[in-house]
Amino acid sequence: MEKFVDRVKIYVRAGKGGDGAVAFLREKYRPKGGPAGGDGGKGGDVILVATSSKHTLLDFKYKKHFVAQNGQPGKGKNMHGKNGEDLIIYVPVGTVVKDANTGKVICDLVREGQRCVVAKGGKGGRGNARFATPTNQAPTYAEKGEPGEEKWIILELKLIADVGLVGFPNAGKSTLLSKLTRANPKIADYPFTTLTPNLGVMELDWERRLVIADIPGLIEDAHKGAGLGHEFLRHIERTKLLAHVIDVSDFREREPLEAFEAINRELYLYSPELAKKPQIVVANKIDALSDKELLKELKKAFEERGYEFYAVSALTGEGLSELKEALWRKYEEISKGQALSKV
Repeated sequence: MEKFVDRVKIYVRAGKGGDGAVAFLREKYRPKGGPAGGDGGKGGDVILVATSSKHTLLDFKYKKHFVAQNGQPGKGKNMHGKNGEDLIIYVPVGTVVKDANTGKVICDLVREGQRCVVAKGGKGGRGNARFATPTNQAPTYAEKGEPGEEKWIILELKLIADVGLVGFPNAGKSTLLSKLTRANPKIADYPFTTLTPNLGVMELDWERRLVIADIPGLIEDAHKGAGLGHEFLRHIERTKLLAHVIDVSDFREREPLEAFEAINRELYLYSPELAKKPQIVVANKIDALSDKELLKELKKAFEERGYEFYAVSALTGEGLSELKEALWRKYEEISKGQALSKV
């Protein structure tokens, strides 16, 4: 199985420009030929290209230095040196590129085929033919090629999903994802089963499809780096809608409202913008709930707080059809609202 790597630091260096040439034209019938040194070629750029064929930054865990080709020096007879070839590096769609020293975002590759020049090749030096003047008709000097840009950059992968499943470990998010989509995440009855984000596609019909991400379980103080949350909170920043999954099978272990508020507190502390994302509440494991009156009370409490509430059993499939329709409807509402706000 391909290991999930979502943050790496790599070194990139563009090609150096070729030196300009010092040469003079000496031909049989042109005794006063003059300077004829050509310009050096431009150094190759380092270019990142987004591709959907990659899903992890694993390749960069083992290869961290990337150097583009240098430009060739100029030649006599005003011949231009060959430009260095650009170095193309393919990264997953959803990769954010940052300057490792400043933390500044260089580019955000969110579309298939999107390109970003992260290091520009140096200019080629001018040959001596370029320096000829009426007062200096035979210059004996040329320019050196410029060095290419070099820097350390950070590649950070943020999954591009329409809906993100959030909640405490063992809330049943992986099982829910497997039933809503065709994904096959690791599932077991102990916390932190999901060590990497999982993606799946929910298909209601041939026209209605949503990408859903199961984000590894958050815990309190996740924004400080506790548990797995800090590593994976970034993956829900791109989602339009959060489905907040709570375990209602055992109120004694963790009161659902308290669990909901604790997770939202972590979202806010990580990013206030993240906490503002629309949410619906998914009460999972209702098959194991002995007191159904508690479910009614819970539904009322969440709806009074302004959240849509859906009770499901990912294990038995109860309530999943209604949840699928609700996810699509809510997604459409958000998408239309965002489109109108841009007009």
